[in-house]
Amino acid sequence: MIGQELTRRQLFQQSGMGIGGLALSSMLAQDARGLTPDLSHFAPRAKNVIYIHLIGGPSHLDLFDEKPELQKHDGEKCPDEFFVGKKLAFIRDHPKLLGTRQDHKFAFKPCGKSGLKISNLMPHLQGVADELCMIKTMHTEQFNHAPAQMFLQSGFARFGRPSMGAWVNYGLGSVNQNLPGFVVMVTGQYPGAGNSIFGSGFLPSVYQGVEFRSQGDPVLFLSNPDGMDRPARRRMVDRINRLNEVHLADVGDPEIATRISQYEMAYRMQASVPELMDISAESKRIHERYGTQPGKTSFANNCLLARRLVERGVRFVQLFDQGWDHHSGVFTRLPGKCEQVDRPVAALISDLRDRGLLDETLVIWGSEFGRTPMAQGGGGRDHHNEAFTMWIAGGGVTPGVTYGETDPLGYRAVQNKVHVHDFNATVLHLLGLDHEQLTFKFQGRPFRLTDVAGHVIHEIIS
Repeated sequence: MIGQELTRRQLFQQSGMGIGGLALSSMLAQDARGLTPDLSHFAPRAKNVIYIHLIGGPSHLDLFDEKPELQKHDGEKCPDEFFVGKKLAFIRDHPKLLGTRQDHKFAFKPCGKSGLKISNLMPHLQGVADELCMIKTMHTEQFNHAPAQMFLQSGFARFGRPSMGAWVNYGLGSVNQNLPGFVVMVTGQYPGAGNSIFGSGFLPSVYQGVEFRSQGDPVLFLSNPDGMDRPARRRMVDRINRLNEVHLADVGDPEIATRISQYEMAYRMQASVPELMDISAESKRIHERYGTQPGKTSFANNCLLARRLVERGVRFVQLFDQGWDHHSGVFTRLPGKCEQVDRPVAALISDLRDRGLLDETLVIWGSEFGRTPMAQGGGGRDHHNEAFTMWIAGGGVTPGVTYGETDPLGYRAVQNKVHVHDFNATVLHLLGLDHEQLTFKFQGRPFRLTDVAGHVIHEIIS
């Protein structure tokens, strides 16, 4: 059979309607049409997502959730209920309360027409405050980094579940034949949970995040080796895929269908990705706006690349930025991290808005948890899972509003609490996906991103 030429139509006629054949048929249909069928459950408010994950947990109390009462009691022992019987990551002795630093740099300012309060550590973000929907009552069940990262991104604290980007890629697919539906870029060290937080879990691996790099090959092994030209690569891919198609017809393994699809995608990416990653063609005004430097690896470059990706129809773009785990020296280290991200994040929002893309692109800023209102050691903050801040912009969200309220000392959510499952259900809803219907059967039962929980926060949807 290997020596016999089979058309793809003949292959499917002979292989029946096994899961492997269905998977490959779907992937090849994408090749023919240039896009995946619209699988949304209802009309979406957003088409794309840019998800910015700050690894380590930024101190929301010093950036977004001003607490004058905490400042008033700075240096006093925290209430017993904050410490006695609580599970804290590193605090062992009864800690003291820690208000934010008292100088102009750390002061909060009402911004824009909305009056949204943002720290002066983020002056550029202050300029786009009227685009933000700020959720101050996020809470999670995990208080250590890797489990909390897994929980936020996959709805489960252990390895093996698909990430949000993989679920979205599975549910909606891509409208670009030449790029993956889910792209990831990392600045700094990898997240503690590793690449599983942008993995596909038990979904076919075609839906996992594909990591792009700012230097060298944008995707590992994308370039042809010396002596291999593009026509030769095309012939090689065709021959390999003919063998894979015969193997698929034999065993019906959907991972073989993934392999065929990925060979085709990799070949197309050899032409599309270098052009995408070359930001030098952008105007001087754009480079100044983002603070980008062509040829360098930086968070600013990744923000600009995120805009270029969604312009080209990539469904889900995820940016990870390391360095927000401030167990000590929060007031000396936080300004530097804010300076790295403030300008490019604000530029991304305003650039999307100016290009008419913000209404259809959901921009998310978040982390696995927040930081305690109590001091840890010498002027740091410990992990805190009972209340922290995330914000969203664009994509059908009501702009310029705050949702939820924490107690006067910023310890717990007291009004309009938002669990991680609620947040994830809302993101899926904005993309036209019902979180209870977006399921995949594995080991005999259906699974979903939000496990068996989650409620859409309709109050923040415009």
